Amino acid sequence: MPSSNAPPEAPPAPLPRASREVLDRYLGHLEHVRRRSEHTIRNYRHDLGGFLRFLAERETPYDEAGRTDGRSYLSALRNASVADGSVKRIATTIRGFYGWLDNEGVELKNEPGDSMLRLRFPIPRKRLPKFLTTTEAEALLAGADDGTPSGQRDRAILELLYGAGLRVSEVADLDVRHLDLANRQVRVTGKGDKTRICLYGEPARDALRRYLEDGRTHLVKGAQAALFVNRSGGRLSARSIQTIVRNAGVQAALRQPVHPHMLRHSFATHLIEGNADLRIVQHLLGHSSPDTTQIYTTVAHRRQAGLVTDALAKARTVERR
Repeated sequence: MPSSNAPPEAPPAPLPRASREVLDRYLGHLEHVRRRSEHTIRNYRHDLGGFLRFLAERETPYDEAGRTDGRSYLSALRNASVADGSVKRIATTIRGFYGWLDNEGVELKNEPGDSMLRLRFPIPRKRLPKFLTTTEAEALLAGADDGTPSGQRDRAILELLYGAGLRVSEVADLDVRHLDLANRQVRVTGKGDKTRICLYGEPARDALRRYLEDGRTHLVKGAQAALFVNRSGGRLSARSIQTIVRNAGVQAALRQPVHPHMLRHSFATHLIEGNADLRIVQHLLGHSSPDTTQIYTTVAHRRQAGLVTDALAKARTVERR
């Protein structure tokens, strides 16, 4: 068996005597009174040992620690890329430990309102939405084959999803009467049955007009209010629209799978990159809170920072040549 050249991990620092003794008492309580398993006891020893060592490094006795100390420890774990699920478990473990101390009559000397019993899992980190670059969006739209009735429909769907930032359910629910081609507007009913007016550009208008005048007339059968219809003449489902978008991404040979919401993310990100007012973007997306829209500012800033970094790297490469 080949030997590893990696140095062995250093053993954890020993706990202060008082912390070690109270931890052993608590683990004994879990084992003999609560009948916790050996595996659970081992996890509790690891999680609480880490927190008590953190307190020792801050020269804070365990019975003087408060919620502020707990939050600092949880923040340190998250900064060390510990998974949110693990951080949540550790928060619960710490709170349970201090609940036991309180029941045992241990005097906890923290500040009023800073009780460790009120320690909660921090707000989960928001994942930044995935989006297409402008080049990828253009490739997606340009690759749509609009030489057939269904192709004209698909092109109109792609242009509307990207050009107006609509949700897939909103597109599926559209009727012809909701369109205003002359003013490039569409009336949408979004979440909570809230109605809003969305705008779209000339490419979407042209694709919609061609579909209405040509493609839809070949697909629709009888009286049908739906804007987008399937080959049987009925309303196109949201699932079918998802398939249309995914297939368009494959056809355009994009680096990642594409779904309708990615086009909505791309719409918002590109507007913010173009210095659009955040409140206008919020209205167009149908967000009830500006905080929801704010995430696209983060996405745009990170993308711009990445572009600057790439440009500097290319410049340095040219200089070295």
